Amino acid sequence: MKKLVLFLFLVAGGLYAQQDVIPDGFVRINGGTFTMGSPPNELERRDNEIQHQVTVGGFYMGIYEVTQKEYQEIMGINPSNFRGDNLPVENVSWYNAIEYCNRRSQKEGLTPAYTINKRQDDPNNKNSRDSVEWIVTWNRSANGYRLPTEAEWEYACRAGTTGAYNTGANISDDTGWYSANSKGKTHPVGQKPANAWGLYDMHGNVWEWCWDWKGISTSGARTDPLGAVSGAYRVMRGGGWFYPALFARSAYRGDGNPSDRSRSFGFRLVRQ
Repeated sequence: MKKLVLFLFLVAGGLYAQQDVIPDGFVRINGGTFTMGSPPNELERRDNEIQHQVTVGGFYMGIYEVTQKEYQEIMGINPSNFRGDNLPVENVSWYNAIEYCNRRSQKEGLTPAYTINKRQDDPNNKNSRDSVEWIVTWNRSANGYRLPTEAEWEYACRAGTTGAYNTGANISDDTGWYSANSKGKTHPVGQKPANAWGLYDMHGNVWEWCWDWKGISTSGARTDPLGAVSGAYRVMRGGGWFYPALFARSAYRGDGNPSDRSRSFGFRLVRQ
């Protein structure tokens, strides 16, 4: 069932109510400003996690990682190694995730967020091992499904927290699925407690592809950053079932060759 949020506006001396329809399986993430990155004293901190102030606008984010059932319904295939309708889809590349976003948007009558040019190699792609190299451009005014930016992902993961994880300074079995507790496999989405904003599995289970090319982390405030203009790797966030807890930290910046697929690579959707 869709949730309805009412906004009241003063129009011509009267009140006008606008219904904001929250898509099924999504929550509204209100915009705000936060400190992205990690402090120098955070355990297992990496050099590319320099703290800086970031402001992001509001968006909708999927409560769960995209499941195998959802992927199968749109793409007609299930590439996953571990099988189960409610398991997160994995073994998907960045390009697979982009195509899923557009096809689901089209199916639901939304404007696709991405334009994909498969006839030319992307001049901004510096990865010699990328076997695809499509040119993908993002229409930021489109209402269709898309991948989160790296900044949006960290903002949503933190949900107002400042520690290494959205559950505190240390990880526990109530934080997420990682190598010490996953028993060597993915798990159905939503098995661990949600963060304060109602998002599940932001730590662990599968890595989540983001929009950005991975660039150097620098200081300085910015608004709605899109990442580097070019690069060799796309950002992934959140860690996964196969990886130690340190990779699941809120600030950890993973990356992958955009054409690579792995039993640990999945994704989560956002919308405007």
